Amino acid sequence: MTKVNSKISGRYLVQLKNYVVESFDLSNWRELGALTNTLDEVEHHPRLLRSLSFGDPDYDGLALIFIRKMIGINDENIEIVQDYISQKCTNSGENISSIQDDGRKIIFSPSIFSIPPEQVDCDLISVMMPFSHEFAPVYESIREASTNANFACTRADDIWDHSTIIQDIFSLIFRSYIVVCDFTGKNPNVFYEAGIAHTLGKHVVPITQSANDIPFDLKHHRFATYLNNSEGRNKLMKELTARFLTLGEKRKKLTWL
Repeated sequence: MTKVNSKISGRYLVQLKNYVVESFDLSNWRELGALTNTLDEVEHHPRLLRSLSFGDPDYDGLALIFIRKMIGINDENIEIVQDYISQKCTNSGENISSIQDDGRKIIFSPSIFSIPPEQVDCDLISVMMPFSHEFAPVYESIREASTNANFACTRADDIWDHSTIIQDIFSLIFRSYIVVCDFTGKNPNVFYEAGIAHTLGKHVVPITQSANDIPFDLKHHRFATYLNNSEGRNKLMKELTARFLTLGEKRKKLTWL
């Protein structure tokens, strides 16, 4: 038996299958088969296309098997499968917003970033701040607040999954429920990352050592100011703990629509 080295969850796979069962016709199966080099298996399988045509009860299970096969043993075709399903299933699109799970949604395919196969983690807080040693104790205060509110906390330099750091940052923001952005020093990278977080519908929590460092477009949002000393960081930790606890009460399970 071939061993599958998959990183995607069974739940995510079932969600993909559900969209396929709801939306695919014979042509869609053939097109996706051609894109994933499984067209011959699609065409010559004794049941898949027949079951779809006649509405047979085994179609649901066959669709799951074939989506897994098309994704590949090592998930090498996951982006191809995701993009195709997103384009063909008009009501599809991944609910990655921490804020809203109803109403209008925007479906887009980034040209610079790869969409992570992982689902959004409702227990994850990510931190966007300058990569400087002086911010290390600030980060520890944020982590303490996260722990107090029963969240996990990380930032991009804690992980190294891709050859480019911006992909790691995008993946981290994509998976996060809350994104803390430290605008101290008007760091352009943090501005960019905050824009990504807002676009993806995350709970963005701005902090800064100086109110003058908050961009004009964001000054109407609430933000926390702090001093980078033991007393100031302790005050920040308490403020963030309260904020995280409030947002934690709004947590919901984020899944595909």
